Amino acid sequence: MLSVIRVHLPSEIPIVGCELTPYVLVRRPDKTQATDDIPESAPLEGYFLRYRWYRVQSDKKVTICSVHPTEQATLQCVFCSKRRALVPKSYHCSPKCFTDAWQHHRTLHERATAENGNEEDDLGRHNSAGSGALAGTLSGSMTNLNIANNGPAPFYPSNITQKNGGETLVEVGVCKTYTPTADDIGHVLKFECVVANAETKQSVGHPSTILTSRVIPAPSPSPRKLIPVNGADVMGHLDQDGRIQSAGSFTVLSYNILSDTSASSDLYSYCPPWALSWPYRRQNLLREIVGYRADVVCLQEVQSDHFLEIFAPELDKHGYQALYKRKTNEVLSGSTSAIDGCATFFRRDRFSHVKKYDVEFNKAAQSLTEALIPQAQKRTALNRLVKDNIALIVVLEAKFGNQATDSSGKRQLICVANTHVNVQQDLKDVKLWQVHTLLKGLEKIAASADIPMLVCGDFNTLPGSAPHSLLVMGKIDSMHPDLSVDPLNILRPHTKLTHQLPLVSAYSSFARQGMGLGLEQHRRRMDLNTNEPLFTNCTRDFIGTHDYIFYTADTLMVESLLELLDEDGLRKDTALPSPEWSSNHIALLAEFRCMPRTRR
Repeated sequence: MLSVIRVHLPSEIPIVGCELTPYVLVRRPDKTQATDDIPESAPLEGYFLRYRWYRVQSDKKVTICSVHPTEQATLQCVFCSKRRALVPKSYHCSPKCFTDAWQHHRTLHERATAENGNEEDDLGRHNSAGSGALAGTLSGSMTNLNIANNGPAPFYPSNITQKNGGETLVEVGVCKTYTPTADDIGHVLKFECVVANAETKQSVGHPSTILTSRVIPAPSPSPRKLIPVNGADVMGHLDQDGRIQSAGSFTVLSYNILSDTSASSDLYSYCPPWALSWPYRRQNLLREIVGYRADVVCLQEVQSDHFLEIFAPELDKHGYQALYKRKTNEVLSGSTSAIDGCATFFRRDRFSHVKKYDVEFNKAAQSLTEALIPQAQKRTALNRLVKDNIALIVVLEAKFGNQATDSSGKRQLICVANTHVNVQQDLKDVKLWQVHTLLKGLEKIAASADIPMLVCGDFNTLPGSAPHSLLVMGKIDSMHPDLSVDPLNILRPHTKLTHQLPLVSAYSSFARQGMGLGLEQHRRRMDLNTNEPLFTNCTRDFIGTHDYIFYTADTLMVESLLELLDEDGLRKDTALPSPEWSSNHIALLAEFRCMPRTRR
């Protein structure tokens, strides 16, 4: 007969919005063991597995700290408690927790005051008082405080099934998996699995059960704003409520999402294990990406299985068409499904797909080796050049506004390149060669069509490096120190390292002079020596810029940029990834407008 041997949950802490999938090991009638589901619709020799999820509700209310979600809160910020949108972020587990988080927490006050005015409190009184007066912003015991209900109700109707002493079991699910909701915050969940008779529907034997720890809310960072850089006054929030986008413009997002295979606890030991787990990061990344509502989305480090099972179907629900190029696997070993690549998505109501080009740097390396490298050095050359990196180039046709055609009746095409350049810092020649190879391919496309171009991705190279100089200057100074690393002589003569595309980094718009006082705080997050962000990658051991959105300045102009993050705000969680931001990189987003064509 069918029997349950063991059940357990791989996730340490249940989180709102993150699906819980128990591991259920059963013994089949033939004595073999399996983890396959045996639903009522497909019983095995007259028996099936019945599942129940319960919320364990205690008479005693428990509120969760907004900074340390595994801790019970004991204090509440008075300012936040009077503003509905800030209530979930108002709870703290100790005075030290609040004072440590004050610099970040203070920005919530400033934003709320800027948006809503001084409704009930004088913000200046709180801010000017300094840390010595922080206790004035805290209420005392939280015994009587209610948890803020800022999320959806459970999909499954809740039915009280049992009451035992001071605890009530509320049935919240009847499937094997369950996704905690806001109503579950602060409560323990109980999972129950039992063998049932398919004919009588009666349970057979005792159920196997698990109790989780208390459900915690999913951290929700303050939405990043879209900042106009063309002289406009209006700022738009990039959140679930949407944003104002001027007719004829379009937005492009570039984001290295940190693949699950790269998110090791050894590298990111400062990130809580629950926040580093893929079930949590997947949900948090999707929420962030969808919230930006970009017209074109360029993602790097997307595992092929995650593209097929998660990103393509989930973004399809939001109107995106998906294209993908997996890294080649001549160097990488293991399951090909876990190999990552580049994924480009575009909104079907804004663009249509015209053409796709796959760039495999391995193939280019083999061609280069055959043509230039002496036979005795070919193996050494291939070992150095073959690194599995790729680029995905997509040509799209615009559907929006009056940009689909110009006065001459031509279609408005846009070319978007998405790449992830080799990460090894000692292979400066390989990085430069890969970037040069990509640019030469884009030049061929440009020669065949008068087309605006965008070059996005993680280039794994700092501002001022040889690859960056080549991209934005179209050439490299022959005395550049990076050129001294060229054991295969593939960069010589240096005069060949050029291109004719008028590429400009989108985020350099923040560094331009004369952009108005409103951009001063954003300019402070820029390196004015390189006109690039101070960082797009921030870990415990490294901070710097590796990610860029380049555009052809003769055909496109930048309208707005997604605001950059402040290092101090990130350091409260040590670094990236963190519970709020689920990659070691930050997302970049720019709004562009096609410039009118000039007659030739």
